[in-house]
Amino acid sequence: MNISDILFILLFLFPHFHALELGKCPASMCGSTGFPIRFPFGLQGYQPKNCTYPGFDLTCNTQGTTVLRLPNSEEFFVQAIDYVTQEIQLYDPASCLPRRLLNLNLKGSPFVASFYHNYTFLSCPASFTESKFTPIGCLSNSTTSVLATPSTSLATSMSEKCKIIATMPVPMSGIVPTEDGFSANFDSDLSLTWYEPGCTPCEAEGGICGFESNTSLVIGCFYDSKGRSNDGFHVFRIICVSIAVPAITMAIGIACFSFIRDRSLDRIAQRNPTAVAAEPRQESTIVINGLDQTTIESYQKLVLGESRRLPRPNDTTCAICLSEYLTKDTVRCIPECKHCFHAECVDEWLRLNSTCPVCRNAPSPAHPSVAPVDSNEAARVDSNGV
Repeated sequence: MNISDILFILLFLFPHFHALELGKCPASMCGSTGFPIRFPFGLQGYQPKNCTYPGFDLTCNTQGTTVLRLPNSEEFFVQAIDYVTQEIQLYDPASCLPRRLLNLNLKGSPFVASFYHNYTFLSCPASFTESKFTPIGCLSNSTTSVLATPSTSLATSMSEKCKIIATMPVPMSGIVPTEDGFSANFDSDLSLTWYEPGCTPCEAEGGICGFESNTSLVIGCFYDSKGRSNDGFHVFRIICVSIAVPAITMAIGIACFSFIRDRSLDRIAQRNPTAVAAEPRQESTIVINGLDQTTIESYQKLVLGESRRLPRPNDTTCAICLSEYLTKDTVRCIPECKHCFHAECVDEWLRLNSTCPVCRNAPSPAHPSVAPVDSNEAARVDSNGV
């Protein structure tokens, strides 16, 4: 293996080996109707551990639902993941998100709410709230109604009839206070975000985040060779590098070879000057096997009349320029085979070739010379049916 081969492997093939290594972290999903799960998330049992950022482990339950377990909370089901905005949509398996919000603790997890709003939760007698307020259904029963209000003064004014359960910051996920100052719409998805790893710029450009190596938490941006990225400029750069690197490597190899060869010739010339001088120089020659102009002019030449008839009745088109013969066209015919062509077309052909353009037969050098026929003669011949 020479130096140019080694340079080719190091400069061209090595990046492709690295790209193949990245292909060991494919996307996965739970069930057939799920959403793709990829870095920073990882599906336990389906993807290698080094493809998952710490704290982003997901699992599949027996129904094919994607599950996230927070360190200080119970399991949440995952509705969707947006890798560009870095948001994950969660919902409660028991369909009672307010109960989960009362005990939600995100410490120890990489997730936070986009913003919070303080709410006071109240437990009131059902007879007191009946026909006046809309309770939170999954936390209420026939005797007790649970309410939530963002108004501290309203909660204080009701403290004589109701018990304050908790005043706490609630992650805002489409929770809107009603006209009476209370909120019952706590059943929408819980929207959380993450800041580390910060992959938004990479994902927005069509790339995919991932670990640069298996031994560190350094994040890199990679582009799938199957076309996940729509970044045309990045694809253009890949093509340029793929072409330029082999070309540069080849140029270096040729330069090295030429330098070594010249050095070798110099040494030979110094040792035996006559050997180099006596070496014959090969000069390239171009051999033309055409006919001379005199021979070409000896071939029969006709000017076509109105009927445009030729010695061979099926000849209606010049086989060289593929144009149909017209009245008063000058044609020249090859002896023996009688194939005819436009004179200017076949003359140029015969200067380079000594055979017929159609049948490739070479006319005998001893063919009879036929004088050219002028226009009047051609018209006379044509009128006689030739």
